[in-house]
Parts: sequence; structure tokens; C-alpha cells
Amino acid sequence: MGRYEAVLLDIDGVLTIDWRPIPGAVEAVRRLRADGVPFVLVTNTTSRTRRSIATTLADAGFPVGVEDVLTAPAATAERLAGTRCLLLNSGDVREDLTALVLVDDPAEAEVVLIGGAGPEFDYDGLNRAFAALRRGARLVAMHRNAYWRTADGLQLDSGAFVTGLEFAARTEAEVLGKPAEAFFAAALAHVGADPPHALMVGDDVESDVLAAQRHGITGVLVRTGKAAPGAPRRGDGEPEHTIDSVADLPALLADLG
Repeated sequence: MGRYEAVLLDIDGVLTIDWRPIPGAVEAVRRLRADGVPFVLVTNTTSRTRRSIATTLADAGFPVGVEDVLTAPAATAERLAGTRCLLLNSGDVREDLTALVLVDDPAEAEVVLIGGAGPEFDYDGLNRAFAALRRGARLVAMHRNAYWRTADGLQLDSGAFVTGLEFAARTEAEVLGKPAEAFFAAALAHVGADPPHALMVGDDVESDVLAAQRHGITGVLVRTGKAAPGAPRRGDGEPEHTIDSVADLPALLADLG
């Protein structure tokens, strides 16, 4: 394989859209597996557990298991183990958060933990989070993505709400998923690679690609998902490599090797 010894792959917008495989994605991951290239799926998805993600992808033909998936909730649980958290999240990932102590009373919370946005982010939910922050709780976000792509187009994500809570409570959120350095470090440890010998493939130019590049990992932007033609351009910088789809990844690896 040459210079690159491992690949970090985003899921949503790179391998799938609404959990349906992007054309050529299954074949690209199968090629990685057949060539013996270590890879890990790194995702800020907060609506599904690692087990559910792995099962859904395997059912779609991807050669992956739960051991190949690293999620923002799993990384959060490891970092905040034993902490009393007021959780605001769309989707049930409690199976991956058993190391946390989840509370409903803002007065009991040590941390306000923000996951992915959805109907739960109504006035009552956000005001309860604000009350906990006013009482001294820390603000922690599994990610702060601005939006994600679905079959119906771009949908608002929790980044806007995290920014609003920061403004209202005069605090600053700690982010534990991408683009946090600790998240990338955990992914690299998973595949046994150091930054100069790893590729990060993503559709989010800021949280996936430029963040990886800031941590010494080679960034590859795919023009699907958030980076599909016509989508807003976010991020200060340029990807080291750009491909039309993850289907083109094996050819890129061959060229780079």
C-alpha cells in the first residue's frame, strides 16, 4: 500500500445516504478488506448504536462488524464515564452510554450532553439544558455539525443549537466527536496507524477533512453527501485530495501508493 497504512471512513454521506449505500461504496469497502487495508468507520451519528450501525451496514453488503465502528457516543461514554449527564439527543443510543449516569433533573446534572438534533430540540428541552448550564453544568457536544444530507436534502443538525446555548449561558462547549483531536487519536489507535500514514475520507470539509489534516492525517473529500454539488461550502482551507465518490478510493490509494 505504500505510504498509507490505514483508512478512516465517515459513514453518512460517504458510504450511505439515509442508510442506503452510495453506488460503488460496498465494492470499495470490500476492496479495502480484500487488500488487507486496515480501516475504521468514524461517525458523528448519534441516532443509532454501534451495533445497530454495524448490522444495518452488513445487511446492505458492507463487510463490517461492530468492532469496525467508532461513534461519537461511544467516545463520549469513555471520556465522561461516571458523570451525571442531562442528555438532549434525537435517537436512542443509551446502549452505548451505559458508562454515564443519565439524569432528568437539571439540578442534578454535572454535564449537559448534546447529541444529534431532531424533534427533542424543542423549547422545553433547550430550556432545561439552559437551566442546568445556569446552575454550573458543563456543556459537552458529541459533535457540532451544522447539517447533514438525507434523501430529502440538507437537514439542520445540532451545531446551531450548541452555538445558541453557548451564547445564552456564556459558556463554551467541549466537542468529543469529530473534529476533536481525541476522537481522531482513538480512531488511529484502533487501526494501529500514526497520522502521516492514514487517510481520512469524509464529506464534511471542516469536521472530517480539514480537521484530520490539522492533526497530521491526509484528508480526502468526497463529492457526495454534504459536499455534493450545490451544497453550501463550509471550512477554511482546501482538502489535500478530492474524489467524486468513495467508489474512487481504491484507485486513489493505488495512485498514492
